[in-house]
Amino acid sequence: MQTIRGFRDILPEHISLWQRVEQEAFSLFESFGFKEIRIPVLEKTDLFARSIGETTDIVEKEMYTFSDRKGDLVTLRPEATASICRSYIQHKMYATDPVRKFYMTGPMFRRERPQKGRYRQFYQIDAEVFGIESAYIDSELIFLLNELFKRLGLTGLTAHINSLGCPECRPAFQRALLDFLGKRKQVLCENCTRRIQKNPLRILDCKVDSCQKALEGAPATIDHLCQACDDHFTIVRTTLERQGVAFMVDKSLVRGLDYYTRTAWEIKTTTLGAQGAVAGGGRYDGLVEELGGPATPAIGFAIGFDRLVEVMEQLKKNGQDPPLDLFIVALGNAAMAKAYHWSCDLNLAGFRTGMDSRGKSMKSLMKRADKLNASHVLIAGENELKENQLILRNMDTKDQTMIAIDNLVPTLMTLLTK
Repeated sequence: MQTIRGFRDILPEHISLWQRVEQEAFSLFESFGFKEIRIPVLEKTDLFARSIGETTDIVEKEMYTFSDRKGDLVTLRPEATASICRSYIQHKMYATDPVRKFYMTGPMFRRERPQKGRYRQFYQIDAEVFGIESAYIDSELIFLLNELFKRLGLTGLTAHINSLGCPECRPAFQRALLDFLGKRKQVLCENCTRRIQKNPLRILDCKVDSCQKALEGAPATIDHLCQACDDHFTIVRTTLERQGVAFMVDKSLVRGLDYYTRTAWEIKTTTLGAQGAVAGGGRYDGLVEELGGPATPAIGFAIGFDRLVEVMEQLKKNGQDPPLDLFIVALGNAAMAKAYHWSCDLNLAGFRTGMDSRGKSMKSLMKRADKLNASHVLIAGENELKENQLILRNMDTKDQTMIAIDNLVPTLMTLLTK
């Protein structure tokens, strides 16, 4: 028996990295006032058709949709935003407090062609904010993503951002786009030819080479913004500049879902030499009302968990695994017993601490510390215990310091956080 094509097991040797990403993300989200929500894997098909857009590739070709025993069409969720919106409306969360921040993680399902980094059952970390119209929340979410990826050891991060306008200014853009496409209709693919009148914005997201060439020099949404959208996008850009977040305005960025308005973005990394998106999101101010709730501004993002973990696994292979704060070299049974308690206490205090209890030699343990990329090593042997002092070695500078065993954990907390 084998897994279904496009589905896979996450094995124990990989799960620790998944858990580390979750822990870092959830801790950061909680610090910014987000609360966890858990949503069903199965929803009524109409929820996704209405929210994502009937002419998107997801709805037209990629959803796992089937009839249940009563003949109702149901779908395995292809993304989380629509379901979280449905929950926000169904439980009337807006009645008690319209401002809500949610995060969740779990599997999504799309029947697209499996390839490296793309699966039919894939995982996302998702965050959504309801009830805040201010452009500062747009900047906050991009800053939040940037900070998370830095904590996970990713480098070369750039936020690609664009503004897709709003119902006030989008009609003018669509007219300009239709005028442009009308002269190139003959070279568009079958899908784009069909969409040209119903939803021309979707053509900008087409990946067919002939359509990409036809779109060279096409009108951009950012050049047709109303004053309110232009002011909104200006605040996003200036705020990111002040926070030191690397970004570029990408006029071609439209994202693949119909519900986006105003700010849209993708976070890309050059960590592995080629740019790849590891997260994306945007504002969707009309979606809650479209699904039957009150008019509510909203914004969110999704992180491609599978892609992110693959990048981090490659970094690990390249020797860039996030370092331990401290590795304890315990020589002998007496030192081992004490080191065990020190390690537990330091881990509880928030330090990444490791030790090896297999009774290896000093040379082997130092090699182990180096392999784990430990920034410091604490050496505890028979002589050190007699003298009630331990050796703290900086693995970068090779400097060594003698520290007292008494009040060891508070002392190390002070020294390792300098």
